[in-house]
Parts: sequence; C-alpha cells; structure tokens
Amino acid sequence: MQQAEGREHAPRSDAHTQDRIPQAAGREEAAVTWCPDGDRLDQDIFDALTEFFALLLRRGEKLSEQFGVPVFCLKAIRRLDESVTLKELGKRMNCDPSFVTMIADTLEERGLARRESNPADRRLKNLVLTPAGVELKAQLEEALLGQMPWAFALDQKERESFLEMIRKMTVAAAAGSTPPAGGEGAEEVSGTPSTALPAVA
Repeated sequence: MQQAEGREHAPRSDAHTQDRIPQAAGREEAAVTWCPDGDRLDQDIFDALTEFFALLLRRGEKLSEQFGVPVFCLKAIRRLDESVTLKELGKRMNCDPSFVTMIADTLEERGLARRESNPADRRLKNLVLTPAGVELKAQLEEALLGQMPWAFALDQKERESFLEMIRKMTVAAAAGSTPPAGGEGAEEVSGTPSTALPAVA
C-alpha cells in the first residue's frame, strides 16, 4: 500500500514541478519586456537605481526628522544661496508657484526664511534665509556631505566618473529623445558639455 501511494505521489510532484517551470519563465520574460529589445542589463540598471533612490529618500526622511523640517523645505533651503524671487526658487526646485508659496509659508513659520520686496520690482517678493536658516543650511550641508554613500563608498576617481555619467544621462534625458542603442544619438550625447546637477534632497 505504501509503495502504491509513493507511485501515485511521484507523478503529482513531477506535474507540479513542470507547471512551475513555465510560470517562472513567464515571470522572467515579463520582467524584461518593457526594456528595449528585452535588454536584461537595462532591467538590472533600472532596478539598482530604483533601490538606490529609495535609500536616498529614506536618508532624506531621516535628515528631515533630525532637523525637524519637512523634506521639501530642506531642499528649498539648499537652493537659497541668496535673496531670490519665489518664481526663481520654483525654477530651481522644478515645482509650480502654489507649492513654492507653501514652502515660503512653512519656512517663515519656522523662522528660517522671510519674504522681502524685490529691489528691481516691488511687485515681486523675494525669499531670503534668516540667520537661523543660514545656520541650518550649514548643518544640512555638513550632514549631506558626510552621509551620502558616494562620499565613503567611492574613491576620488570613481566619484569623478560617477558625476560625469550622471551629467551625461541628465543631458540625454533633458533632450527628451531616446536614441537607438549604438546609434548616432549616443555619440552626440557623449560630446555634450557637462552641466551642473541639482543636489540630491
């Protein structure tokens, strides 16, 4: 009886295994179908960047908790190196005017920035950091420079190469086009001068 049960069980196990093989293969195929030509390397790069950005966001959230300021306000503080109009701050942060107004209100409520009249056009309002805001910015810069993973995971040459690759991809992304792999577009991008990147967080 036991042998019969064993013989009956074996085919069910084999069938179950065979069912799983196509399913696993299907998931593998589905995972790369969005990539150009099903390029597995592009998939791996995308996954790695997604994980990397998620880690940076979590680090930004920790800094936000440490300084008691919302993440979007920390980003604004880093962009305020002088008295600038709200419109200019919006350009630097790539956000719409209503969001900039909320940022300015939040910074003023915390005593980190204040509005002042624009000397060239009194109809416009500038935003400038207060002494407390300047102090917080210095602390934030120190924390960011010390905690960013490239600061301790990469040596000088690797950081320079990393920055060059980021700027190259930023230029390509800003162009709004996707050149074919190995095509002329890739060569054109490689010859494009580097431009400054906005800092993370």
